Amino acid sequence: MALSDADVQKQIKHMMAFIEQEANEKAEEIDAKAEEEFNIEKGRLVQQQRLKIMEYYEKKEKQVELQKKIQSSNMLNQARLKVLKIREDHVASVLEDARRRLGEVTKNSAEYKVVLQKLILQALYQTMEPTVILRCRQVDVGLVNEVLPSAIEQYKQNLNQDVRVDVDNDNYLPADTCGGIELIALNGRVKVPNTLESRLDLISQQLVPEIRNALFGRNVNRKFAD
Repeated sequence: MALSDADVQKQIKHMMAFIEQEANEKAEEIDAKAEEEFNIEKGRLVQQQRLKIMEYYEKKEKQVELQKKIQSSNMLNQARLKVLKIREDHVASVLEDARRRLGEVTKNSAEYKVVLQKLILQALYQTMEPTVILRCRQVDVGLVNEVLPSAIEQYKQNLNQDVRVDVDNDNYLPADTCGGIELIALNGRVKVPNTLESRLDLISQQLVPEIRNALFGRNVNRKFAD
């Protein structure tokens, strides 16, 4: 049975509607899949960037924390050094005060003569040379000449050997020296300083730890008492 033109047109429209519906459904399916893939990729990229940002700030936080520790350590070390510097300055001030007080010994000529004789005798024991030159302050020449014979006599008795001591009247110890003497032997190759300052230096090396303890207490972190 032959189809009329109207039937053909009807079937064509039906087929076109079916094809269009299929195409729309396919397009919707493609759109939905594309949207899903887009959301998945977007989520992946967002998570990836989020992890990178977290990692970046964690790294920055560690750097800041490390910098804080370094700065804190530097400040602590600087504070410790400052405290040590102040303490050492204070100890030096105590020793300088002791040095100034040494000059008071020379004001009492009777006491200073006893000190001079002992200083001369000690220096003679250290040189042990038959001929020595003695230097002193210019203001002390008279006192030295007074006590020198007694010191020489005591030296001879104790060591049973002679010694000649010449007082140097051309070269004197500096006027700002607290006092005491210096012996020179063997044409200057041997020099024995026995001034009040040199005695203070020698004693202070032994007493500085005790001075520190007296002023600041014992340092529990110090292994050696020097």
